[in-house]
Amino acid sequence: MLKTIAAFERIGEENAFAVLARANALAAQGRDIINLGIGQPDFRTPDHVVEAAVKALRDGHHGYTPAVGIAPLREAVAADLYRRHAVTVSPDEVMILPGGKPAMFMCILMFGEPGAEILYPDPGFPIYRSMIDFTGARAVPVPICEENAFSFSAEETLALITPRTRLLILNSPANPTGGVTPRREVEKLVAGLERFPDVAILSDEIYDNMIYDGEAHVCLLAYPAIRDRLILLNGWSKTYAMTGWRLGYAVWPGKLYDYARKLAVNLHSCVNAAAQYGGLAALSGPQDAACHMVAEFDRRRRVVVEGLNRLPGISCATPKGAFYAFPNITRTGWTAKALASALLDEAGVAIIGGPDFGVLGEGYVRVSYANSTQNIATALTRMEEFLTTRKAA
Repeated sequence: MLKTIAAFERIGEENAFAVLARANALAAQGRDIINLGIGQPDFRTPDHVVEAAVKALRDGHHGYTPAVGIAPLREAVAADLYRRHAVTVSPDEVMILPGGKPAMFMCILMFGEPGAEILYPDPGFPIYRSMIDFTGARAVPVPICEENAFSFSAEETLALITPRTRLLILNSPANPTGGVTPRREVEKLVAGLERFPDVAILSDEIYDNMIYDGEAHVCLLAYPAIRDRLILLNGWSKTYAMTGWRLGYAVWPGKLYDYARKLAVNLHSCVNAAAQYGGLAALSGPQDAACHMVAEFDRRRRVVVEGLNRLPGISCATPKGAFYAFPNITRTGWTAKALASALLDEAGVAIIGGPDFGVLGEGYVRVSYANSTQNIATALTRMEEFLTTRKAA
């Protein structure tokens, strides 16, 4: 038998895709499945974006592009960041990537090695922990607690930093909780980080366009004190319903940019040409479709929270961002993954157990409201019937 490299024994997965595969398999058997598990907008990519990509193909954009992305798209990213967040970024700091995950991969590879420590949110996007473990670094969870409105605590985060800390990963608006960290907490963290000048920061802001209740997104690029060690991750998947296009970007500080470029050359050469022209149209064209989608998510958010709070044994804090709710299920008597599995198999509702996002996710499940209001209402009815008639296993 082939002997695998030890690092690959440590690598994890994103269980939302496993749940999606199971849900699709049940649907193929004729079961009526409502998927509130996968983190994917249920809207079409805006028509003008699709047409721009088609035109790019017809115009002959079939070849390699620069490893860092085409210049007009990098310029459009810089202009968009200024328009939305009033931050000034040079196009030469922007790198276009095939999705958001490559930015995580590159950044964690740069700073992760045996003996190093990397701080990451828990519960949080599972690939953070997976990649940290892969590098051999010690993964240090930053607690993301319901009592703190699912935002990070600057004080708790700073207290976890040691001389071995190389990287701090932040995510707001957050997956899986929908939490949004308020400006005052971000500013306390930034001020505290001045005591730790050797700690780099990866700020995952992929949901920055999806914030509700009058909250405002706080872009970490707005803080000069950390700009020389900040990596910003963002992209098109969520804002423009372009998950399958695999198009993201990162803003790198100058001293790291060329390392990232070399990784890109080794890893994927360049990003699909037509997708980049689609991304250009998304940023420079009308924003009506994106605004409509966020407004619809806001409406569904209210339906989901109200409905979840009516279910026996469940309480749900109101998420401030993204398109996820993270209800507390402890009073049902079920463990999170057992409940998620039983709901899929017996009630035809796909959700994700909280432990798939970290050890602190036990007692919670993630519910995506990237589905129609009608389907959400039906799913909530099925969940109520299940919880009323089925005792915890």
